[in-house]
Amino acid sequence: MNFFRGVMGGQTAGPQPSGAETIQKLCDRVASSTLLEDRRDAVRALKSLSKKYRMEVGTQAMDHLINILQTDRSDSEILGYALDTLYNVISNDEEEEQDENAQKQADDLGTQFTEKFIQDPEHITLLLTLLEEFDFHVRWPGVKLLTALLKNQGVQVQGIILVSPMGVSRLMDLLADSREVIRNDGLLLLQQLTKGNAAIQKIVAFENAFERLLDIITEEGSSDGGIVVEDCLLLLLNLLKNNSSNQNFFKEGSYIQRMKPWFEVGDDNSGWSAQKVTNLHLMLQLVRVMVSPVNSPGATASCQKCMYQCGLLQQLCTILMATGVPADILTETINTVSEVIRGSQVNQDYFASVNAPSNPPRPAIVVLLMSMVNERQPFVLRCAVLYCFQCFLYKNQKGQGEIVATLLPSTIDANSISAGQLLCGGLFSADSLSNWCAAVALAHTLQDNLTQKEQLLRVQLATSLGKPPVSLLQQCTNILSQGDKIVRRGSKVQTRVGLLMLLCTWISNCPIAVTHFLHNQDNVPFLTAQISENLGEDERLVQGLCALLLGICIYYNDNSLENYTKEKLKQLIEKRIGKENFVEKLGFITKHELYSRAALKPQPVFPSPEQMLFDHEFTRLVKELEGLITKAVHKSSEEEKKEEEVKKTLEQHDNIVTQYKELIREQDAQIQELKEKVASMSAHTEQLQATVSQQQSQIQQHKDQYNILKLKLGKENQSQSNNQGDSQVNGLQTEELSQLREELEELRRQQTLLQTQLSEKDALIDSLKSAAQGAEGPAGGSDNTELLQELEALKNQVQSHLAEIGHLKAERQELLRRAEAGPSDTAPPGDSQSDAAKVDLESRLAAQTAEMERLKESRSDLEQQLASATSSVAILQTEKSKLQTEVQESKKEQDDLLMLLADQDQKIHSLKQRLKDLGETVEDEDDIDARDQTSDEDDEDED
Repeated sequence: MNFFRGVMGGQTAGPQPSGAETIQKLCDRVASSTLLEDRRDAVRALKSLSKKYRMEVGTQAMDHLINILQTDRSDSEILGYALDTLYNVISNDEEEEQDENAQKQADDLGTQFTEKFIQDPEHITLLLTLLEEFDFHVRWPGVKLLTALLKNQGVQVQGIILVSPMGVSRLMDLLADSREVIRNDGLLLLQQLTKGNAAIQKIVAFENAFERLLDIITEEGSSDGGIVVEDCLLLLLNLLKNNSSNQNFFKEGSYIQRMKPWFEVGDDNSGWSAQKVTNLHLMLQLVRVMVSPVNSPGATASCQKCMYQCGLLQQLCTILMATGVPADILTETINTVSEVIRGSQVNQDYFASVNAPSNPPRPAIVVLLMSMVNERQPFVLRCAVLYCFQCFLYKNQKGQGEIVATLLPSTIDANSISAGQLLCGGLFSADSLSNWCAAVALAHTLQDNLTQKEQLLRVQLATSLGKPPVSLLQQCTNILSQGDKIVRRGSKVQTRVGLLMLLCTWISNCPIAVTHFLHNQDNVPFLTAQISENLGEDERLVQGLCALLLGICIYYNDNSLENYTKEKLKQLIEKRIGKENFVEKLGFITKHELYSRAALKPQPVFPSPEQMLFDHEFTRLVKELEGLITKAVHKSSEEEKKEEEVKKTLEQHDNIVTQYKELIREQDAQIQELKEKVASMSAHTEQLQATVSQQQSQIQQHKDQYNILKLKLGKENQSQSNNQGDSQVNGLQTEELSQLREELEELRRQQTLLQTQLSEKDALIDSLKSAAQGAEGPAGGSDNTELLQELEALKNQVQSHLAEIGHLKAERQELLRRAEAGPSDTAPPGDSQSDAAKVDLESRLAAQTAEMERLKESRSDLEQQLASATSSVAILQTEKSKLQTEVQESKKEQDDLLMLLADQDQKIHSLKQRLKDLGETVEDEDDIDARDQTSDEDDEDED
C-alpha cells in the first residue's frame, strides 16, 4: 500500500517516478491484481491522473479499462471509475482555456482515442448495455462518455448504434429517468445522436420522443424555463428539420396544437431574460421548420391550415403587434408569420384583417411597411418585413389587387396612410435601401398578375406645383435616367438595380406596358447608351439589367409603335451595341456572385445592406427570360414570321385540343354518372333479388305449413264423421223427436208471418207502381208491369187455394166429429160413400198441402225478384238525379258560351266599324260566304 500512498501524494524517500512510469505501474496493477479492491484503487488513481496525463493514460490504460468494463460488471464503483477515466481521455470539454493550437491538438487527441475505442463495435454495444444499469455512478458516466464519442466521431458511432439491437430504445429510456442530471445529459446525448441521420431521427420519433419532450417543456415552464427547455427544443429541431416523415408524424399526432401555449405573452413584456429570449427564438424556429418553403407544398399547406385552425397564427400575430417585445424576437416572429401565411389564401386573408392596437387602428401590413421604409429601423427587421410582405402577396391575386387599389386615384384617402402611399414614398426617398425594398415590394404586387400590371399604368404622381402629373412608370424611368445626379444615402447601384427589377417585372408578359414604356422617346436611347458603355465592375450589373429590360421590350413587343417594332429594335442593337456584346452584357446578371445566393431561398438574408441587390422571384424571371431574349435577338424577320405562323397553328391546335379535352371531360363525367347509376341499380337489383328469394322461402314455408294443417284437418274431419256415424246407428232419440215437433210449430208460425208480410208487400207494390213507371224507360217499365201482373195472378191463386184449404179443413173437422159421435157397428148405409169421400178429401188435402209448399217457394222467389226490382228502381232514380244535374250544368255552360259569343260579336262589330271609319275595306261574313260558294261552284264546273 506504500506504493499507492506515493501515487496519492504521501511522503516517500528516494527519487520520485515520472508520470508515464506511474501510469505504467498502475496499468500493470489493474491487469495483474486478483483482489477487486486493488484493481479499484488502481483505476481510481488512473482517473485522478487522466486529466493531467491524458495522452499517457489514453495510450497505456484504454485496453485495461475496457477489460474492467467487461469483467467487473458486478462492482458499480470500479465501473464508474473506469467510465470517468475514459471520458476524461476522450472528451475535449476541459480544454477551453488553451490557445487555438493547443485546442486543435486536444481535439485531434480526442478524435484519435475515439477511433481507437470504436475500432471494435462491441465496445459501443458494451457501453449501451452498461446504460441499462440504474446505479447513478455507472449510468451518468456512461451517458457522458457516449456523448463525447458522438461529438468526436458522430457518423461512425451512429452507424454502430443503428445496427445494435434496441440501441436507440435504450437511449430513449434516459428521458424517463427520475434523476434530472441523467435526464438532462440524456437530452444532450440524443442531440448528438440525431444530428444528420434521418434513420435514427425516425426511430427516435417513433419511440414517443415528441410526447416526452413536450411534457418536459411543459413541466419546466415552457418559454420561461431554463436550459433544459433549450435542450429539448434543439432536439426537436434535429428531429423535424428536413425530415418529412417526422414532420407528418408531428402534425398527425396533434402536437402542433400543443405549441400554442408557448407564445402566450402578457401586456408587460419588459425585462425578458436571455434564456427566455433563446427559448422563444427556438420555438419560433420550430414553427418555421414545419412550414418551411423547402418542404413539399402539400405538407406545408396542411401545417398552415392546422396552425390557423388551432389559433397558433392568431397568437403569433398578437406577439407581432405587442409592445415591449425584444427586437430579435420581433424579427423572428415576423419571419415565422411570413412562412405560416405564404401561399395559403385563408391565412393571408386573416393576416390582412389584423389591425394594430393604435388609435385609430391601422392594418398590420401598413404598420410593418412603415418600419420597412424607415431607415432608422434595424436592417434585419426591415428585411423581415419585406419577406413578410412578399409572402403575403405570394399566389395571392386578391391581396395584390388590394395593394394596387390603394394607388389608384379613385381609392386614395387623403386622411389615412395606405400601403401604396408608403411604397411610393419609399420608392422615391433619399435612402437607397428604402428604394430597393419598395421597388421589390411593388414588383411582388405585379408578380404573375397581368391585370394589376395594366392597372398600375393608371397611377399618376404629382411632381411639383404647376406641373402636370406623370405616370408611375414615367417617374421610375426618370429617376433611373438621372442616375448619380440625385444624392442618396447608401449604395449608388442599389436604387437603380431595384428600379430596373421593378420595370422588368412590370413589362414582362404585358405588351400594353411595353408600349407605354417605348412611348417615351428617351427610354430606348438611355438603355442603349447604358449597355454600350464600358463601365466598372459595379456598373456591370446595371448594364446587364438594362440589356434584360431592352430584351423584354423586343420579346413582348406587339409592333403597335411604328418606330419601335421588334425588327427596328434588333437593328438598333446590331448597329449601336452588337448582338454578341448585347448577349454578353445580358449574361452579367447570372454571373454575379449575389445572384446565386438570392436564388437559393425566398427569404432575403444579407450580411449587409450593400449586398442586398437581388430578389428571389426576380432570379426566377431572369432564368426564364434569358434564353428567350437571346434567341429573339438572333432571329431574322423571316424566322419570326414563321414562328408566328407556327404559334398561330399551335394556338389553333391547342384550342382544338382544349375543346376535345372539355368534350372528353364531359363524357367522362357522364360515364362516371352512368357508372354510379348502374352501380346503384345493381345494388338495388341485388337487394330486390334478396327480397324475392326471402319471400319465396317464406311462401314455401307457408305452403308447407298449409299442407300440414290440411292433413291435420282431414284427419279431424274423418274422426268427426266416424263419430257421427256411430251416433246415427242408435236411431232417433226422444229429444230429436221433440225438436222436430218444435220445428214444425215454428214453420207454421212462419207461414202465418209470411202471409202477413205478403199483404204488406202487396200494399208496397201498389205504391211503387206509379214511381217505377215514371222512373224507368219503356223496357224497364214493361218488365216491371209483367212482374206485377205475374205477382197479382199468383196472389189470386194463393187466395183461392187458401179459401179452398179452409173449406176442406172445415169439412174434415165436421166428418171427424160425426165419425166420433156415431158407433162403429151401427154405421149408416152411406158409410162406404163417406169413407170414399174422406179418402178423397185427404188426398185433396195432401195435394193442397204440396201445392201450398210450392207456392211458398214461388213466393220467396217473387220476393227476391221484388227486392231486386226495388234496388233497380233506386239505382235508376239516382242516375236520373245525376242526369238532371248534368243537364242543368250543361244549360248553364251553354248560356255562358252564348253570352261570350254575343260579347265577341259585339267587339268584332265595333272593330269593323272602327276600320271602316279609318277608311279600310272590310268584308262582311255574308260576302265572304257568298264568295266561297261562288268559288266552289266554279271548281265544280271545271271538274
